[in-house]
Amino acid sequence: MKKRMLAVVFGLLVMGTSQISAGGKADNVSAPAYPVKAVEVTCVFAPGSAADNITRKFSDLLSRELGQPFPVVNRTGGGQSIGYTFVKNQPPDGYSMIWTSNGLFTGYYQGNIDFRQDVFCNIARISYEPVSIVVRYDAPWKTITEFFQYIKDNPGKIKIGNSGVGTFTHLVAVAVESKAGAKVVHVPFGSTPAFQSVLGGQIDASIQLPSEVTAQYEAKQVRFLALSSAERISTLPDVCTFKESNIDLEMILWRGIAVRKGTPDAMVRVLENAAKKIVTGNDFLQFCGNMSIIPAFMPQQEFERFLVNDEKNTGDLMKAIGTSVR
Repeated sequence: MKKRMLAVVFGLLVMGTSQISAGGKADNVSAPAYPVKAVEVTCVFAPGSAADNITRKFSDLLSRELGQPFPVVNRTGGGQSIGYTFVKNQPPDGYSMIWTSNGLFTGYYQGNIDFRQDVFCNIARISYEPVSIVVRYDAPWKTITEFFQYIKDNPGKIKIGNSGVGTFTHLVAVAVESKAGAKVVHVPFGSTPAFQSVLGGQIDASIQLPSEVTAQYEAKQVRFLALSSAERISTLPDVCTFKESNIDLEMILWRGIAVRKGTPDAMVRVLENAAKKIVTGNDFLQFCGNMSIIPAFMPQQEFERFLVNDEKNTGDLMKAIGTSVR
């Protein structure tokens, strides 16, 4: 009898342990590890661009954090539609990620992209950057006020480069045109940074991320006329904002990571937690400081709400200045 009682008690203990494991730690034990192979990261901008540089830095740190490769593939063209469409068409298995930005919104409203941000699971915002307007160092305009006056006095003469039709820099260039109150010629660039054409004299100015022309600025080859941020940034303390020059223009380029909607929540949490750790870590902070980038982690739920509002604001702006087909 004693043996039978001991067997029953032992059986109950085993069952209890199994139930605890299934409802608690066993969830972690039985759940498949992630990632177990390389996670491909799509960058919609060309190699060597500011977007490419930060994508590669972040992906390298993500690889160190999670123990699997995060190779970056540049899928450019089509007003960013090629890269976004590629990731949208991948299975929601967590192994295809995109480095996303405001460009998804401008591409959608300009008709280059036929879907919206809600086809993705937007994991986290990573950073944001102001954009700048740069001219050759020996250009006749030393301030943004002088440049705007020249545009007004010479409508249709000034050529301003951007990183491609439907990109955020294109939208900023159109906003500059609108604030100046006179037409300019918009020159889109794809794989070649527009500032090279500024140096060569083919265009007069470029809407450019500061990090893309820091070396040329330090070498006194180009001059920053203004930044689109609300305040000056620490890496360029002598460069004024548009608002400081009484030009009501403030536009920030945010960057984040996303995967296909429907990706398992457990995988999303792994990426979100790793992103937070990276963005607040010294390695990434130092990188951003050298690149005029502002680290700005935002978790998934807050990021998703932010995107809904930002998409609406972008659409309203593009409709107001006549660049939206939606």
